Amino acid sequence: MTTVIMRTTARAVVPIIFVVAASLFIEGHNLPGGGFIAGVLTTTAFAIIYLTFGLDFLERAVLGRDVDPGKEPARDRVVVAYHRLFAFGLTVAVGSGLVPLLFGRPFLTQTFVELEGVPIYHHLEIASALAFDFGVYCVVVGGLLTILSVVGAE
Repeated sequence: MTTVIMRTTARAVVPIIFVVAASLFIEGHNLPGGGFIAGVLTTTAFAIIYLTFGLDFLERAVLGRDVDPGKEPARDRVVVAYHRLFAFGLTVAVGSGLVPLLFGRPFLTQTFVELEGVPIYHHLEIASALAFDFGVYCVVVGGLLTILSVVGAE
């Protein structure tokens, strides 16, 4: 049973954590940050949600699934979703490293594209490292949330 203070604090803090994680993820290929630290922060936000509202809330509100007492436990369905996220992230990270090999370049060679006339930014560089960071992000979130869900159920 959580308190009103904890629920109110979670509602205020979790969106801030998600915004900081997104900022660190986007700026990670040019500045400190990236997929790993953004994944850790995202996992922290999910852990706060899990501790405050419980796993059934995570199942209903975040994953958009109905919680049915007659079905398999919510923990099992959530862990399967986290495993899939982990596998997807690993595929993206390895795939982003293998793509340069198709062009005769070394593994994990980075390149970038410059976009001109982008609204708000005007000039934007998108690096191929962003795909690798996204893969790392998914691996970290999937792995850490799997650990938290399994250990939290014990």
